[in-house]
Amino acid sequence: MASKPNQPSPSLLAKRWRKFKTIKRGYYALLILFFTYSLSFLLPLFVGNTALIVRHEGKTWFPLFQNYISAADLGQNRIGSADYRALQAQFKAEGGDSWVLMPVYPYGPKESLLDMEGTPPHRPGNGHVLGTDDRARDVLARLLYGYRTSISFALIVTLCAYTIGISLGGMLGYFGGVFDITVQRFIEIWSAIPFLFMIMIISSLINPNFWMLTGMLIAFQWMGMTYYVRGEFYREKSKDYVQAAISMGASDRRIIFKHILPNSLTPVISFMPFAIVGNIGSLVSLDFLGFGLPPEEASWGSMVKVGMANINDWWLVLTPLSALFCTLLLVVFIGEAIREAFDPKVYSRLR
Repeated sequence: MASKPNQPSPSLLAKRWRKFKTIKRGYYALLILFFTYSLSFLLPLFVGNTALIVRHEGKTWFPLFQNYISAADLGQNRIGSADYRALQAQFKAEGGDSWVLMPVYPYGPKESLLDMEGTPPHRPGNGHVLGTDDRARDVLARLLYGYRTSISFALIVTLCAYTIGISLGGMLGYFGGVFDITVQRFIEIWSAIPFLFMIMIISSLINPNFWMLTGMLIAFQWMGMTYYVRGEFYREKSKDYVQAAISMGASDRRIIFKHILPNSLTPVISFMPFAIVGNIGSLVSLDFLGFGLPPEEASWGSMVKVGMANINDWWLVLTPLSALFCTLLLVVFIGEAIREAFDPKVYSRLR
């Protein structure tokens, strides 16, 4: 009987991924976050006050994918854009061929429901699962859209800051000398600038938006990872495999990205989930203090601020804090699992 060919041994990354999957709380937390965050980009299909399809007088409109449709075009006696919930009720009462397909939860995150009975905030019920806030905006809609905002903000800031920090830290650790000393002095000066004061000054001059806040946090977040990667490069470049690559005539670019960087990514990958936690907290804190996103934007920080201003309305306080707690807990579970999977005592290149 012919012997089976030798199977190639799994790579170090494959072993670590296999170890990560055995840590159930981290693995399932990753699946939950990945699924919910991916689903959040489809939120307008499920949560929103803009109709998906409108059929009227033989014409079909797709308001969610069109820039503007006037109320007059759809037979409403009002100026401006159409009120699609009222239009749906109107068509249903008339009983004709006209109809409106709304999202499953037909309330938008920025919409003030001033036609509701009573004074806002309204308690949960009457079609509003989590009630409304002090401006009669639906809490559930703002919570879901705030989740997408928080995770997107944290991921963009973390990835961009890590890209800058890894690139610069790698060059500092590899080339060293005068270049290292000069750039290190610049980093020390830049890191001495008080971040919160800069945000306060800029926010007093310009009303910051999502991308402006993202850029400001990236400008102050990249320095921490630079120190870690710089130290890893200093340690790795003195090893024999780097000297062998240099003696064989490998270019600096190949040595940095092909040889040293893959062996220096353990602290980067281990710290990334905790950096995401920190960036989510940064956005929530800035929004709570009034230096973050505009108040009308759906964000957890502004929801916490509204809840603290209406402390007796329990749903306004409990809802954003519970969502923030659960999200940060999932990310921490992922971080702990990654740290355990990348523990050099479990797998190393010498084994």
